[in-house]
Amino acid sequence: MSRSIYFGPRARRAVNDVLGGSAASVLGITFGLSYALLIFAGPLSPYMSYGIAATFISSAVIATTIALGSSLSFAVAGPDSSTAAVTGILAASLVERIIAADPSAPLLTPVLITLGLSTIVTGMVLCGLGLTRMGRAIRYVPYPVVGGFLGATGLLIVLGAIRVITDHPMKFSSLPQFANIVTISELAAACAMALVLYLTWHRSRGPFGLPIILIGGVIVAHLAFWIIGISPEQARATGSFGPPPPSAFMLPWHADALAHYPWTAMPDLLGNLIAVVFVAAASTLFNTTGIEIAAHREANLERELNVTGFANILAGALAGYAGCISVSRTILNFSSGGRGRLSGLTAAAVSLLMLAIAPELLGYMPKFVLGGLLLYLGADQLHKWIIESRKRLTRTEYASLLVIIVIIVQWGFVPGILIGIIIGCATFAFSAARIEAIKFIFDGSEYRSSLDRSRDDQEVLLAHGGKIQGLNLQSYLFFGSANRLYQHVKALLQEQPECRYLLFDFKLVTGIDSSAAHSFAQIKRSAHDLGVHLVLVHLSASTAKVLRSSDFITDGVTTIDELDHALEWCENEIIMQHQGLAQEAANLRDWFTEILDSEDDADELIRRCQRIEVDTAEIIVRAGDAADSMHFILDGRVGIMVPADDGRITRVRSLGRYTTIGEMGLVSHAPRSATIQAEIASVLYVLNKHQFEAIKADAPELGQKLLTYFVSVMAERLSFANRTIAVLRR
Repeated sequence: MSRSIYFGPRARRAVNDVLGGSAASVLGITFGLSYALLIFAGPLSPYMSYGIAATFISSAVIATTIALGSSLSFAVAGPDSSTAAVTGILAASLVERIIAADPSAPLLTPVLITLGLSTIVTGMVLCGLGLTRMGRAIRYVPYPVVGGFLGATGLLIVLGAIRVITDHPMKFSSLPQFANIVTISELAAACAMALVLYLTWHRSRGPFGLPIILIGGVIVAHLAFWIIGISPEQARATGSFGPPPPSAFMLPWHADALAHYPWTAMPDLLGNLIAVVFVAAASTLFNTTGIEIAAHREANLERELNVTGFANILAGALAGYAGCISVSRTILNFSSGGRGRLSGLTAAAVSLLMLAIAPELLGYMPKFVLGGLLLYLGADQLHKWIIESRKRLTRTEYASLLVIIVIIVQWGFVPGILIGIIIGCATFAFSAARIEAIKFIFDGSEYRSSLDRSRDDQEVLLAHGGKIQGLNLQSYLFFGSANRLYQHVKALLQEQPECRYLLFDFKLVTGIDSSAAHSFAQIKRSAHDLGVHLVLVHLSASTAKVLRSSDFITDGVTTIDELDHALEWCENEIIMQHQGLAQEAANLRDWFTEILDSEDDADELIRRCQRIEVDTAEIIVRAGDAADSMHFILDGRVGIMVPADDGRITRVRSLGRYTTIGEMGLVSHAPRSATIQAEIASVLYVLNKHQFEAIKADAPELGQKLLTYFVSVMAERLSFANRTIAVLRR
């Protein structure tokens, strides 16, 4: 009883696997016949029997290996439309070069060697990607590049279908050969078959829908020929039917074949060989991902690459061509109830069985029937990547996709991939540059440190908090986004001239490149010119290394670990400066009160003056300039410099704090007779002639006091000069 219960579920699972694998094999047979026609077209048509053998041997070997080793137990594999298309391009390129060199040279053996070598190389690369876990890197290829590549593959399938149907390549030079009623009729019939496939099987995807439609097409074609009065022999004479070739198999790996192989043509075929590898890898990864989503199963991508690589090495050793796991056949098997590895093995067994049956079937099948299937497959892929992808792509990405398709069709896969990657990188750079590097902006009056301060300090920060400007940065900073940051900082410093501390918070920055470091160096120069101190917060080790390598983190730049501590440091600096200014203002008021003998007049004079700071050796006024101002020296020391006879500059007098300079010129309006230069860092208050005239008009009493003070200062200096002259005359 227990044994019957045990074997019952296993038997049911086995039956489901066989049924699912059989349903999937129906698609594999139909597609396999069309792939054989696609690859062995044109000059290779006489060798169709070898193409059929290569197709179904490849199907059997790849299906068996992947069924036994895949992480998805229900996987069904074999040649795919994309891999068949690029393999056909590879074979056609080789044949073209052989015929150009020697029209009488044999074609079959070199083609079989090329198919085998390309498949073996593909398998080795796939295994390498799987073992090194680099297979996922293909997912970093820009989506428009992948779309353009696969869209170009669809277009090549369409062009190959036209060649299968008409025996002529679709070129401008061969267009006159299409201008006959037979060729046009065959193309029309193939287009009709493709349209029927789109209107029926495309929407239902039933397991037996495709073969029923193709058998119906064959019956309709034979009826049409019978009604018109054309016998099968006459139809074969016109090329509408291919001769029923016997299945033939040959291993090309013998010394004589390898010795006569056109190895000199291999560099020219390298691009197409790379295309085969790229398509096989991309199809393996993308098809596996598609199956994961459709079947709600998780696959091991590295294992899939290893198994697919080993399967292709075995197929290549038997002169087969590349293949991979199939989405349509695997999902059909899964939908039919197949869950075990017996499904893939069933599909492999049916492929081997077709080696004896397929040639006879092909002899009664009009070329435009399978050509219509190829047209449908190519058009379906074109629709997916040219029409449907338009909804998912920006205009720039979509334009690059179309450009890649044109480049691949015109110049080959390698230029298309390389130029596509360049376009993708450039598009990404421009797109990323549009992402704001600044998350938000704040100033010290609205965003402060967590330190509790006295009411007086709070009032200082409320009044002068605008001197602190902060920028919270984000994302990766590179040449595009960093240049926009530089332009923004320049505008900020112009709009906020009171800014003295500029904070950059790098907490959300993921990285920075050398070009961005150059932009920060420009920010540093602009800030230094305006007397702004830079503060860097949350600076990572890698970012700090890049900025230090560009000599950005030097004097005038402070690094602090946390934003709160950075704000506290800036606030302390502002409070200290304010306290110093308050003491300075008190000293100035006391001095002016002593001069004018009135606090109100002192306050009025302070209101009329402009405060300036000068560094050591900085020129304040030059000899010969218009005397349009005078200076009150509150702190520091300045020198009066005049040129000597020997060309040197001589200091004739030095003035310290609480002294004035330039009052005589302000009254007489005579040009400056000497240059005034700061000997040490100094603080001066400037009274220009416009304010002096306004004082005389608005506050004549204050103006009179100033004139009196000027006279006393000049009298004192005249007395000093007289005493000096008297000493020199002794």
